Amino acid sequence: MPAVFVTASGTDIGKTFIAEAMLREWRAQGHQVAVLKPVISGFDPAHAAETDTGRLLIAAGAEITDDSIALVSPWRYAAPLSPDMAAAREGRTVPFDDVVAYCLAAINEAHETGMYLLIEGIGGVMVPLDDTRTVADLVGELGIPAIVVGGSYLGSLSHILTACEALQARRVPIDTIVISETPDSEVPLAETRDTVARFVGKIPVEAVAYQRPV
Repeated sequence: MPAVFVTASGTDIGKTFIAEAMLREWRAQGHQVAVLKPVISGFDPAHAAETDTGRLLIAAGAEITDDSIALVSPWRYAAPLSPDMAAAREGRTVPFDDVVAYCLAAINEAHETGMYLLIEGIGGVMVPLDDTRTVADLVGELGIPAIVVGGSYLGSLSHILTACEALQARRVPIDTIVISETPDSEVPLAETRDTVARFVGKIPVEAVAYQRPV
């Protein structure tokens, strides 16, 4: 798996937590890793270590500097909104074609060097990036498999299966679906996993228990 795109069925599902775990596992296996979160909103440079970009850099074993932040997340917006809305607040737009080109260059480098590359999306698969295109459209341009992270809250089944259909409509191969347990949900994690598995054929479905912050 030289390159993979981690996306989710919605926002605040556990996508970055799963991405961090993957990066740490790859490093533990002896792989050289690289990470991108090309577009991020709600970014506060005064608290960079607490942002998704900062968390991914730490998990990848990299220092948090202005340069490393710019490499991982070239397109950063302050408002905690969808990228199209956050960019508009700053009189900007998300340059979709440039984002695609940036990711493809990183994917090519990963293939050439044997490095493992993880690209994390923003929000859920249907989050708008510009006036007409979404995260799912970005993944569809990259030609790499996706890992879909979903929750175990009431309603998550519909959200997960809809996310998968959106990716499959764009011919994105889904490597794995990960059910990240929703804290304090009364919906059983194992039953959520098993129900999703019934509907997605041969796609592996894994469940990850919620870990409360210490």
